Amino acid sequence: MPNPFADVASADLEACKALLRKGSKSFSLASLLLPRRVRDPAAAIYAFCRVADDLVDEHEGGEEALTALHRRLDRAYEGKPDPDPVDRAFSAVVRAYDIPKDVPEALLEGFAWDAQGRTYESLDDLQAYAARVAGTVGVMMTLLMGPRDEATLQRACDLGVAMQLTNIARDVGEDARNGRVYLPLAWLQEVGVQPASFLRDPAFRPEIAAVVRRLLERADALYESSELGIALLPQDCRAAIRSARLIYAEIGHELGRQGFDSVSRRTVVSTSKKLWLVLRALVGRTPGESLRALPGAPYEPLEQTAFLVNASVRPRGLLQEHAS
Repeated sequence: MPNPFADVASADLEACKALLRKGSKSFSLASLLLPRRVRDPAAAIYAFCRVADDLVDEHEGGEEALTALHRRLDRAYEGKPDPDPVDRAFSAVVRAYDIPKDVPEALLEGFAWDAQGRTYESLDDLQAYAARVAGTVGVMMTLLMGPRDEATLQRACDLGVAMQLTNIARDVGEDARNGRVYLPLAWLQEVGVQPASFLRDPAFRPEIAAVVRRLLERADALYESSELGIALLPQDCRAAIRSARLIYAEIGHELGRQGFDSVSRRTVVSTSKKLWLVLRALVGRTPGESLRALPGAPYEPLEQTAFLVNASVRPRGLLQEHAS
């Protein structure tokens, strides 16, 4: 079956890989464990997401930037991408792997929510945001690896949402100094923190630590459920995804060792620790093995990611087109 991604110019692919290496050391390290059949298109997916995010940031979330991104997305799906290496590679990937347009459109919707300065009253509201800016990436990565079944896609979304919750927990101080609060407002109010007051004086306090800890506990539950999905991935992809899961979860664990203070400092995982976690992913037993032995379904899928899963569990229309 012809694969249009095979025709991508090497220079375009290298441009995408350069963006990956520069933009995310953790993802770049984990991606080295992926088979090339997944690693190369994953670089194109990451590059488009990175370029889109940077464009919105550079234009301070203006409608003009978002409109331009939707047009670029339209042209990529039409097979007429902009004359840019990232657009050309991304267009080839979404067509080769039949990635539903709803998925990157949801990502852009998440960027639009950022542009609007949205706040999130509840955990459910925050997970709806995380579904768009991170669950989408989990779905796209899964489609590159092959599975399109409901169970695997649900757990991929769990992993993406968990990673985004970890990002939010880690960046509380940085976000506040930029005038943003992503923590659930109801949780802040429960511990007596008024968001407006915190923004005026983003200082670390025990009440903030309690909310950060609560958010990381939710992330840990999602990391655990994601193991079920990792066990369903092709054998040659499991170590890479599990290493990414372990590295991101370690950010939260390190934050806990620092008293959940993500206001006055930024938590990082050392390179040596990352390498140890990669080794653990490589030599550990099959991810999710013990969890799969449990009776019943121990984890309910997230309601907030159901639309992504539903969009992706369907016949591979474009692939069938290419095969005919």
